[in-house]
Amino acid sequence: MLRNDARGTDEPDALFTEINMSPMVDVLLAIVVMFLFSIPVQYHEIRYGEHSCFPLPAPVIDIDIDFDGSLLWNGDPVASQSALEAKMAEAASERVQPEFFIRPNAFVEYKAVAAVMASAQRLGVTKIGMVGNEQFLR
Repeated sequence: MLRNDARGTDEPDALFTEINMSPMVDVLLAIVVMFLFSIPVQYHEIRYGEHSCFPLPAPVIDIDIDFDGSLLWNGDPVASQSALEAKMAEAASERVQPEFFIRPNAFVEYKAVAAVMASAQRLGVTKIGMVGNEQFLR
């Protein structure tokens, strides 16, 4: 049987001796994609003063509520609820608002915790969280 091969010649039962390049190209493309994803991302930026691409990390303020309702601001005792509100208002008005972490004692009454949370909401605190909730799982 005569067959017309890729070169245009008629040879009996000519075999096509060309290599199928599709699988090799697929493998090479996969390797290139894996290489591109493995390159670490580098941020090229120039910081001018406080104007940068990345926000400043927010400071953290710990508010501890002891079993008797006494308040601690980053470990320092606070005289009253109004003194706490004054400190909260000052901190909430900063350019980068701090994160407030409320850490109540397991034996404190709920109204003391609710008063601190209500004050924070009223003063415009947006970053607030409860810490140490594991102690209430009994």
